Amino acid sequence: MEIPSLANLKKDLSYLPEKELITLITDLAKFSRENKAFIYFKLNERDQPNLFVDSVKEELDEAFLMANTRHYHVAKKAAQTIRRKLNKSLKLSKNKADQAELILYFCEQMKKYDYQKHHHPVIDNLYKVQIGKAKKLISTLHEDLQSDYEYRIEELE
Repeated sequence: MEIPSLANLKKDLSYLPEKELITLITDLAKFSRENKAFIYFKLNERDQPNLFVDSVKEELDEAFLMANTRHYHVAKKAAQTIRRKLNKSLKLSKNKADQAELILYFCEQMKKYDYQKHHHPVIDNLYKVQIGKAKKLISTLHEDLQSDYEYRIEELE
């Protein structure tokens, strides 16, 4: 079965009545947690612009608290798992400032929970890659925001 293009789907959706659209969207939300989260954030982002960032930060805080960092192997696995959660969350936002904020927050938490003490190459590389992603995102932002974020990056490096 060949799946139609996004343009064709959009055209087909424009012909549906409101009730059918609502049913379709709720069915889509049932398939995955990410779909449900995306719909929730899109519905509420006008009223609460920081809702997305705050909820992802809470999720990351919880993950960092639950993580075991005593041994380098377990710490590496925990950092990779938390990074996967972060990457899933980043897909929900197209706002570059929010994405940069969350990546920097992830790096700050890694530093706070002392993941660097193990000097494990995977952990060090994961940290450096996230800093690189943040720098790339920040370079696309407005100059005022760039200076704010660059200060935070200097502290992390």
